[in-house]
Amino acid sequence: MKSYLIKNAKIVNENKVFKGDVLIEGNYIKEISTEIKAENIKNTIEIIDAQGKYLIPGMIDDQVHFREPGLTHKANIGTESKAAIAGGITSFIEMPNTVPQATTQELLEDKFEIASKTSYANYSFMFGGTNDNLDELLKTNPKNVAGIKLFLGSSTGNMLVDNEQTLEKIFSSTDMLISVHCEDEATIRKNTEEYVAKYGDDIPLKYHPIIRSEEACYLSSSKAIELAKKTGARLHVFHLSTEKETHLFRNDIPLEEKKITAEVCVHHLWFTDKDYDEKGTHIKWNPAVKSQKDKDGLWKALLDDRIDVIATDHAPHTLEEKDNVYTKAPSGGPLVQHAVTAIFEKVKQGVISVEKAVEKMCHNPAKLFRVEKRGFIKEGYFADLVLVDTHQNWTVSKDNILYKCGWSPFEGTEFSSKITHTFVNGNLMFANGVFDENTKGKRLEFKTV
Repeated sequence: MKSYLIKNAKIVNENKVFKGDVLIEGNYIKEISTEIKAENIKNTIEIIDAQGKYLIPGMIDDQVHFREPGLTHKANIGTESKAAIAGGITSFIEMPNTVPQATTQELLEDKFEIASKTSYANYSFMFGGTNDNLDELLKTNPKNVAGIKLFLGSSTGNMLVDNEQTLEKIFSSTDMLISVHCEDEATIRKNTEEYVAKYGDDIPLKYHPIIRSEEACYLSSSKAIELAKKTGARLHVFHLSTEKETHLFRNDIPLEEKKITAEVCVHHLWFTDKDYDEKGTHIKWNPAVKSQKDKDGLWKALLDDRIDVIATDHAPHTLEEKDNVYTKAPSGGPLVQHAVTAIFEKVKQGVISVEKAVEKMCHNPAKLFRVEKRGFIKEGYFADLVLVDTHQNWTVSKDNILYKCGWSPFEGTEFSSKITHTFVNGNLMFANGVFDENTKGKRLEFKTV
């Protein structure tokens, strides 16, 4: 591998922004300094003049659905990891609800095997808990598997974990991080029946956040938190969507001391229920995009550290699948290519500082999941690095979308920041639209305590 010298960058790391140079040798960051002279370096070297661009650690996306195996007409690990890299995401953690579901150790390792051959980004996968696979769950290796995923709201197949005794047993039996999707299934079923009785299958989208309501979210997340407190489990609540839920979380202790943490996704920070008229099923997610009050509350909790992580919940479907009536249109949408750019738009608008954005997208996922040597710009760490030009306007359109599904909820949106370079393990994987498709990412490793 040749070395790279990034010069004149605005380096963002650990709540500081400073101008400097970064030397990459092999897979790692060799040196960080205010000035590094190229003539002192013996290796073959490529110099990249950042010219005042921000240099940030690659985002670690703690929740994606890349659809492989079994659902590859929508997406696969190769296509979506490539889109992620173009979007400044260098590591991802993928969910178990594929076909077959990753609910045995053998099926989980099958996914790792696929990723070792096809993923351009670094990768890990979660083991999926069910009502009857505790023995398999307890075999999960915390050194090389990101964590456990439980669906406490509706999911495919048998992945809805709704047996309270089973839940308590899982929470009591593992030291691994348990990530949860929290929506109360009984509440959602009751609400759905009411609206189907009134409208049939073609329920207006504006009722989606009423069907998958604040009550459904709060009931489920508060129960999960109560159980985590009772058992001492490490709990991470995925994709908060309501202002009410944010008050369940603490901000009076450092992240390293928290046993109960929270994530918010880009779409809940960007869209509101007012966007359903224009976007329709293209912004149908579970949990639902809700009110302006909820969006404002999520931003407030993110900024005051009740919410710890920004993620995508990237979950592509084909347009043919999405362009259906309410009851037949699946929930979820593609986001990895545009998430970092969308958050940088909020940086430019003064909603969040660049330091805080990097903390939530890069540092905190690394801390929370105890990822080895990633998520920071530090000497000796893997060189997962991203250059962001905050003076390059561009518009999301079908001809620049990389998702296999070929569409984005951000289509037509003009952004004023662009990812120009992405390094993964010291390899320049993406440079001004050109990919290195010869190199693959690495399996993430995790510190065990």
